[in-house]
Amino acid sequence: MRLGEILLKNNIITKEQLEMALQEQKTTGDRLGSVLIKKGYISETKLIGILSKIFNIPAVDLRNIEIPENVLKLIPAHVCKNRLVVPVFKNGPRLKVAMADPTNIPVIAELEFMTSMKVEPLIASDLAIIDTIKKYYGGGGALAGKGSVAFEAKDYDFDSEEENPSTIFDDFDESEVVDVEDFDRLVSGAVEKVEVVESDEGVAEDITTTEVSAPIVKLVNGILIRAIKMGVSDIHFEPYEKSFRVRYRLDGVLRKAMGLPLQIKNPIISRLKIMANLDIAEKRLPQDGRIKLRMGKGREMDFRVSTAPTLFGEKVVLRLLDKSNLQLDMTKLGFDPEPLEKFKKAIHSPVGIVLVTGPTGSGKTTTLYSALAELNKESENIMTAEDPIEFNFMGINQVQMHEEIGLTFASALRAFLRQDPDIIMVGEIRDFETAQIAIQAALTGHLVLSTLHTNDAPSTITRLMDMGIEPFLISSALKLVLAQRLVRKICPECKEEVKVSPKVLASLGIPEEEIPHIRCYKGRGCTMCSNTGYKGRISLFEVMPITDTIKELILNRVSSAELKGEAIKEGMQTLRMSGINKLKDGVTTVEEVIRVTMED
Repeated sequence: MRLGEILLKNNIITKEQLEMALQEQKTTGDRLGSVLIKKGYISETKLIGILSKIFNIPAVDLRNIEIPENVLKLIPAHVCKNRLVVPVFKNGPRLKVAMADPTNIPVIAELEFMTSMKVEPLIASDLAIIDTIKKYYGGGGALAGKGSVAFEAKDYDFDSEEENPSTIFDDFDESEVVDVEDFDRLVSGAVEKVEVVESDEGVAEDITTTEVSAPIVKLVNGILIRAIKMGVSDIHFEPYEKSFRVRYRLDGVLRKAMGLPLQIKNPIISRLKIMANLDIAEKRLPQDGRIKLRMGKGREMDFRVSTAPTLFGEKVVLRLLDKSNLQLDMTKLGFDPEPLEKFKKAIHSPVGIVLVTGPTGSGKTTTLYSALAELNKESENIMTAEDPIEFNFMGINQVQMHEEIGLTFASALRAFLRQDPDIIMVGEIRDFETAQIAIQAALTGHLVLSTLHTNDAPSTITRLMDMGIEPFLISSALKLVLAQRLVRKICPECKEEVKVSPKVLASLGIPEEEIPHIRCYKGRGCTMCSNTGYKGRISLFEVMPITDTIKELILNRVSSAELKGEAIKEGMQTLRMSGINKLKDGVTTVEEVIRVTMED
């Protein structure tokens, strides 16, 4: 039942009072509860008490409590204003939040995502919440200043449709990824240096004209530039029923960067599609494109653009491909000395297959590119089949897959074998046909590098058998399997030693005698790492050479568990072991090792 119906049914207000309040609500746009209180039909205390009983959610009297500053900082001023919420109390991982509408699940989910805490709603009147926001975030309050919030005396429209896109960051405070002063300086100073240069997808578009002053163009450029400066890997533009969210993936973890007014959703998406030379009229089908930007001093940045139709509009994801940050030195990827030696020996073999495995976003492509960079010589004919081509390299013949016209990994591989190759790289082995041709290539005098999606190195053998590849072909062609994951590195600027329970260290698989000598670290959080405590990522590697013993086990079709046991006996370092080494070196945290590795 609606609030008015509930109050009417319980004889708290009359039908005439409800009709008058609803009429005024249409004029002012205020919440019904606020109108009833303003007109004196019900007291604020009584209304909140009724709502608390109906929803079985505790009420809070905001005017009689003091909220700590560290709690207030958990939710930025503009979010409190737009969502009509106030953080009240923090207890470990739980955050109690006063809300005018405690049944608004999307807002609760948004707050949980933003704070990384479990949000427990409390009921408060919207008038009390407004007064509290003014008190703490407005003039003279504890958080007044950059994040201050101004309310019109006559009205308070918290989801205003008239906010100017060019000034939508005015409410962002220091806790946000984007702060106003830096963003304004970034946009105004850097935007003149940004231009779209010619790419394979279409004619270049110059955005250094007078058009650049347009708010949408300026805003989109600023979002892209900010992502580049932060070292972001992906940008997500996500439309929902009542909001338009932008998220950045930083060091492998998605974080909300900003919430934008819903009315500028279509102009922003259209701008991105124009830059990527996509069809702005086609909104029913997914599209893929590419944006190439040049940012001063010849630095170029590629954005791989993907659109997908969702329930409330098109979602756009941009993958940042920064060649200047591409790490091609294998010694800096995170290899321990012995696994690195084994990997180098395998890729320098004249024939055979080397497989790199792991989930999407685990750094497989970077590892393959680093291997190709080392093998790239004038005497070698290197050909790659990729989908998509993320970076281009001089001296390597790279082919982009186009399945819609029949250019698949399998067909590209067949063509490569007629091109006199020495080294072949296949972006991914997805099916029996591709795997079969790759093995044939390896058995006929070529070195083949490729990737596969498996959890660890030993299970790769089982996966190939499941595809239909005979064990004798696998044992003959396969030289080495490498599994990898990416863990976040502790920020060096705010790194500090922390105490970790010996039980936790023992659960990781660390020998009991080593535990007293291990020192663990964590990032406190600072401006350099966007208060995450992490800065950058490093790889964990599990390297399994196909020795004579392993070949025999493959021929006998043993389980992946037996293969893993034998490989460990022969000196294979598992992903968990690799993570423990990074923990001992003070490079990463216990939480990261647990997050990305399975128990051995």
